[in-house]
Amino acid sequence: MLLVNVLGIGLIGLIIWWFWLYKPTKATMDNSKSIIIVDNGVYEPANIKLKENQPTILRFLRKDASPCAEMVLFPELDISEILPLNKTVEISLPALKVGEYSFHCQMQMYRGVLVVE
Repeated sequence: MLLVNVLGIGLIGLIIWWFWLYKPTKATMDNSKSIIIVDNGVYEPANIKLKENQPTILRFLRKDASPCAEMVLFPELDISEILPLNKTVEISLPALKVGEYSFHCQMQMYRGVLVVE
């Protein structure tokens, strides 16, 4: 009985960490001509550096068939785009001010951040 309780608490902790505490530390993309791959529950790269006051085009390629991966949202920019499977989608971003802008899927399981410098 004790083992079942310990395993249950461990599983709850893992779920909390994965959905609310985990922050991806994947490679950083400095060049907006690269493609952001959506696969295996992550955006790669998840951290994207952009220059201040320059419009940018981001390219997403969805390889994950999960329904959660089918959309990317940029809440602060009021942008949402559907990502068809195995097709590159270009998303035009306006010139942004210095700061961090998050992006994620509709369930916030796939997460990334734009860092404008």
